[in-house]
Amino acid sequence: MFGGVFGGGSQKPVGQMAPGGMGGGMGQAQMDPNAQLAAAEQEMEMVTDMFARLGDLCYRKCLIQRYSDEELTKAESVCTDRCVAKYFQVNREVSEKLAKLSQIN
Repeated sequence: MFGGVFGGGSQKPVGQMAPGGMGGGMGQAQMDPNAQLAAAEQEMEMVTDMFARLGDLCYRKCLIQRYSDEELTKAESVCTDRCVAKYFQVNREVSEKLAKLSQIN
């Protein structure tokens, strides 16, 4: 769904073993429907939480608290764009690092 942000969309969470004890990419195909639903619900909660934290962080950092205009100012817009880009970049880098660490173990 979100590719690089989460390391490849609706894959199993990093660090969890696939059913049958193998950590390969076959985990999703071997999951029963209830496990797939639970994994999808968990991923949806993670995405929702991430966007809530992203919105709160960038709002506090970038938006002026006095609303003199209904449109974002140029500075607010640029700050928000940069904030979101940095948030996703850090999220991707951390996910990649965790994936590498889980492969070592």
